[in-house]
Formats: sequence, C-alpha cells, structure tokens
Amino acid sequence: MDKFRPETFLPLTPVAFEILLALADGERHGYGILQEVEFRSGGAVSLHAGTLYRALARLLESDLIDELSESPDANADERRRYYRLTPSGIAVARAEAARLEGQVAAARARRLLKGARV
Repeated sequence: MDKFRPETFLPLTPVAFEILLALADGERHGYGILQEVEFRSGGAVSLHAGTLYRALARLLESDLIDELSESPDANADERRRYYRLTPSGIAVARAEAARLEGQVAAARARRLLKGARV
C-alpha cells in the first residue's frame, strides 16, 4: 500500500481550505460550516449552499472528511448531516497552511506586506 502524501492534494481550492479550517475545531453541520466561514472571515467569504455541498462531496470522496452517522447533539434536527476531519484531512490542512505560510513569508521578504524587514 502506498504511503499517504498530503502534498499530493495541494494546492487546495480556497473553498476546500475554508471548510477544513471550519472543521478544525470539531464537527459541524453544513449550515454551521457556512456560519463559521463567514464569521472567521469577517464576512469577506460567504459560501453558497450549492458550492458548500459540492465541495463537501469532493472532500468526502477524497477521505479528507467523514460524515458522522449520528448527530453529536441529541437535541439537533435529525435531518442535519454532521462532518468532521479525518486524520488525512488534518494532515492536508496542515500541509496547506504551511504552504500558504511560505507564500506569506516570501511576500513579506519582498516587502509586499506590513511587518516586512527593511
């Protein structure tokens, strides 16, 4: 069996990375993911339901997220589907964050961002 290599998934689409970030704190249902992305971005990123669910389907197919068989909240609407990161999803999210960190460091080194060394 081949060893899992997170870098083969990179670069992630912005939508996929936003979803993985939203799930980094724990499981959420689809609407909860939408809310988290919008809140964390200060409203700069707003996903539409169709975009979200297509991306969730791709992430499920790639085994980066799982759909929970039962709701973590006993009082929740049973129609809601909850998602969580898989170990592979965590590894890919970390690899993408490191890739982006490298790009930000390069931009800083070229004085394109505040805080750049002069």
